[in-house]
Amino acid sequence: QGRTLRGAGRLVSHYSQVLSSLVIRTTLQGASTYVQKVPNTMRYILQLVVLTKIECLVPTGVSSTISLPRIPDARRVVSFASGIPPEYPTHDGPDDNAGPKLKGVVLGGGSFGLAMAHVLSRNGVSVTLLMRNKLDAEAINTVRRHPRYLNDVEIPANTHATTDEKEALRDASFLVHCVPVQHSRRYLRKISKLVPTEVPVLCTSKGIDRKTLSLMCEILPSQLGKDRSYAFLSGPSFAREIAEGLATAVVVASEDRRVAFDFRDLLASDSFRVFTSADVVGLEVGGAVKNVLALAAGMCEGLDLGTNAVTALVTRGLYEMQRIALAMGGRASTIAGLSGVGDTFGTCFGPLSRNRNTGVRLGRGERLDDILADMGEVAEGVETAFALERLIKKSHKSYRLDLKFPIIFGVAEILRGDRTPREGLEALMGLPLRPEFIAPVSDGPVNRRRPLVIVSDSAESDDDRDIDFAD
Repeated sequence: QGRTLRGAGRLVSHYSQVLSSLVIRTTLQGASTYVQKVPNTMRYILQLVVLTKIECLVPTGVSSTISLPRIPDARRVVSFASGIPPEYPTHDGPDDNAGPKLKGVVLGGGSFGLAMAHVLSRNGVSVTLLMRNKLDAEAINTVRRHPRYLNDVEIPANTHATTDEKEALRDASFLVHCVPVQHSRRYLRKISKLVPTEVPVLCTSKGIDRKTLSLMCEILPSQLGKDRSYAFLSGPSFAREIAEGLATAVVVASEDRRVAFDFRDLLASDSFRVFTSADVVGLEVGGAVKNVLALAAGMCEGLDLGTNAVTALVTRGLYEMQRIALAMGGRASTIAGLSGVGDTFGTCFGPLSRNRNTGVRLGRGERLDDILADMGEVAEGVETAFALERLIKKSHKSYRLDLKFPIIFGVAEILRGDRTPREGLEALMGLPLRPEFIAPVSDGPVNRRRPLVIVSDSAESDDDRDIDFAD
């Protein structure tokens, strides 16, 4: 504490000539602290002073009699539970006594953009929705509802919608990207010069760009630069259920451990549980392939094939998902988690899934063009199926890829009109019989048991340990 006191005192004295409005008054009981117009770095130092209850001298020439606003709750404003110093810009709220707040900008005013606005607003973040349609933005600001998407769910009061890109991105603390993958590259290029430097980005878009065969973890840095941090959210998360506050669990993956934890703390609540991971590629592959599998599962239902067929198809589809993830550098454990199996189950069996419902209508004989024109929203699995087909052919040089990825290739052929859903089923059932899994040859016994790993109670109770970052 002595070193902290001396260090804080020196820093305060150093900045006293610049921060003319800085006033500090603390006691050993941690009584009062007053700050006005203090940069984020200094604000963090002052919070340390308060938390450690250290008495600090007021710099010479600074009045100690002015009553200024108090520092608001640390977690709600600039500090995070992970203990990271505040690095993101803040802005003053409408009430001066409320102090500065984080400003989150949600890119895209579709269903999931609205859902993320609900999540952030519940945690006290000031949210700006950057939308394309001016009438929709005006409706949100006046009647607090979107005219088309989730129009029966009221939008929180601390969410503001606009079509003005400069207004929305000014002083942004972080961005949440909710624009469909096939439109993301052009959209990001348009706003790239307006995005504040070093502001982190959380991406919720799932899929593979059909033109470049790129994942969002490649598209974002190419358009917004590599000098900022990126995180990616996935998991079984229907927009309506999130907006209604139903229990949801997701994963946030990032190569930057600090940013993963920051977004975890920003989003997490009693109804929205957030896990973290370092496997960005595995998470993205799971989020992309599951939409294609949902199309196939919907076709099975549309053909009235029964539960056995749908379950078998989804299970074998997960094997194809894992093969792609491993080939691209992802982890099998990620595919077994929320962003792989979890998201696939929700999308393939949930009644709210657009991709599944598209597959159901295809199985009943409707034309794809008519279905997409009638939906009004994007079914990412359609474009992703074509992108995956090309990506697999480009990256895998082995013989008969249609035998290794029969479901993905079959869905692409059906969407192209090369065969009907019924013919696609017959092709799957006619594949050569073989072992369920093709594994490397081992000299050891097939059913050899491995010893259990005993984990002590102390290791299990360490909340700061994240297995994905530790292994």
